[in-house]
Amino acid sequence: MEKTNENTVTQAIGVFDSGLGGISVLKELAELMPNENYIYYGDSYYAPYGTKSKEEIIDRCIQICDYFINKKVKAIVIACNTATSAAVSILRDKYKPLPIIGMEPALKPAAHDKKNNNIVVMATSLTLNEEKFNDLMKKYSDINNIIKMPCPDLVSIVENDMLQDTALIERTLLKYYSEIDINKLDSVVLGCTHFVFFKEHLQKMLDKKTRIIDGNKGTARHLKDILDNDGKLNKVNEGAKGGEITFLNSYKDERHIELSKILFNFQ
Repeated sequence: MEKTNENTVTQAIGVFDSGLGGISVLKELAELMPNENYIYYGDSYYAPYGTKSKEEIIDRCIQICDYFINKKVKAIVIACNTATSAAVSILRDKYKPLPIIGMEPALKPAAHDKKNNNIVVMATSLTLNEEKFNDLMKKYSDINNIIKMPCPDLVSIVENDMLQDTALIERTLLKYYSEIDINKLDSVVLGCTHFVFFKEHLQKMLDKKTRIIDGNKGTARHLKDILDNDGKLNKVNEGAKGGEITFLNSYKDERHIELSKILFNFQ
């Protein structure tokens, strides 16, 4: 990627996901850095990524990042564990030196310095089967019991605007946890950004001692540190304009844009 001379603090941050789950990451970013401008691209037409081939996911990620480059973003956040697993190294090489922040299931904080933990990792099948996650899992599985839990139906609930259907959500979660002794469960790792929208339901269903962990806050803090170190934070005391969020979706209809805005204000 060619360098430009237009890296100002008011340039937007590009955020994308296989669909609408990454809005949970966008919300953390906007709360931590409210003066920044954001472009959110939800690739709902091609969702879910978890059932696609690695090559298909890489192709979609490149198309979206090319769009962001044309919009002269100052950083890109891959708000999708599956896309990160499949494409982050390729994207970083293709678009360097642009900061590209990826995500991975937050297994490390769930397992770090703990033994005999029972940990469930909820994610897409692709994320759970990728070498990147399995290398991470090997570091902790000798002293912890780590259970992989693919949950495709939860992605569909978010994408199809069914978060108000409490009965459906409860049935779906109970189905996934039907063979888990929740009384002996220490941690649940939300390895898909869609699943953050179910945190309250999980808290009600699981034992009170069970920790529910996601990587959204850590991702937001990581990006802020990078922008701050590069002198690219949009700081209000410097008189920089910001705080605008543009929602885009590969479905070319207003319904998905409105749903994006609803999810951004969810809870």
